[in-house]
Amino acid sequence: MRVWLPVRFTLPNILTISRVPAMFAIVGLMYADFPWAATIAFWLFIAAALSDWLDGKLARASGQVSNFGRFMDAVIDKVMVIGLMVALVNGGYFMGYRITAMLLVLAIIGREFMISGLRMVAAAKGVVVEADAGGKVKTFLQLNAIGWLLGTRMLTNDFGEVFNGHEHWQVRIVHWVGLTFFVLSVILTITSGYTYFRRHGHLVRD
Repeated sequence: MRVWLPVRFTLPNILTISRVPAMFAIVGLMYADFPWAATIAFWLFIAAALSDWLDGKLARASGQVSNFGRFMDAVIDKVMVIGLMVALVNGGYFMGYRITAMLLVLAIIGREFMISGLRMVAAAKGVVVEADAGGKVKTFLQLNAIGWLLGTRMLTNDFGEVFNGHEHWQVRIVHWVGLTFFVLSVILTITSGYTYFRRHGHLVRD
């Protein structure tokens, strides 16, 4: 008996979907207190971030680009980024900037919901709103921010004897690089959102 599958689970699609369980695993490791948990969380995130690049490359190279892949890649990227950023704020990764960071994360969440709503309205009218260059750079900056902040916790928790916790200048540099990427990603999140509505806002004026 042949089983009908609504979605063709190609390798690119499997890589895309794998980022969801990876996100849960990373968050769990971020809050775990056993040795090397922070290091495992960091490298698991690096693998998940690389899969975001690899799934598209494999899909194009093998001719397996699909509507499912395009849709889920964008959705899962947002879920992973927002989920990890909330966990970073709650886990104290922003240190003394926790309240500011949470407000900025809320701005990111608001923007993503608004753009998703715009895309749904556009789709209902037969118009596809593709991701522009600003949106792609925004995602790149967000992933970098998360990676550097996870790296800070890895250095302080698992290599504290070498770097003497947060007081070591190299750890402070890593942390500030992460904060800088985060602020830049927020700025681009807002400006790219404005660009989307400037170009496609007429679709929701009816």
